[in-house]
Amino acid sequence: MIYLGTDHRGFALKEKIKDWLAEWGMEFVDCGNSVLDPADDYPDFVAQVARKVSEDPINNCGIVLGATGQGEAIVANHRHMARAAVIYQYNEEVIKLAREHNASNILALGASFLSDDDAQKTIKLWLDTPFSKEERHIRRIAKIDA
Repeated sequence: MIYLGTDHRGFALKEKIKDWLAEWGMEFVDCGNSVLDPADDYPDFVAQVARKVSEDPINNCGIVLGATGQGEAIVANHRHMARAAVIYQYNEEVIKLAREHNASNILALGASFLSDDDAQKTIKLWLDTPFSKEERHIRRIAKIDA
C-alpha cells in the first residue's frame, strides 16, 4: 500500500499524485490533510504515513510532501523501519540509489522545487525501482534499522 501525507505546502501536488497513482493502477491511502488549510502542520500527517509504513516496511511505502521535503523526512525517519529519502529535483541516479542501495520506503518531496512533470517522473521511477538486495546493502540497512 502507498500512503500519502502533506501539509498545505504540498496539498496541490498530493492531489495530482492521487490521480497519477490511480492512472497507474496503484492502491493508496490519503493520510491527509484532506483540505487545504494554511494553518496545518506537516508532522501531523507525515507521522501517520511513517507509522503505516513501519507496520509493514517491505510491502508499504509512503510519499510525503512539504515545501522542501526536509522536515517531512526528519519526522518520517523518527519511526523505526521508516527510511525517507528527500528529492527536490529530478535526478535519475539519486532516485534509483535511494531505492537500490538504501531501501527507502518513504519518498519526501520538496513540492516547492519540483515541476509536476519532474514530480511524476520521480515518483514513477522511485516506485518502479526495487531494492538491490545485495549483501552489503542488506547489512547496512540492518544497522540502520537496529
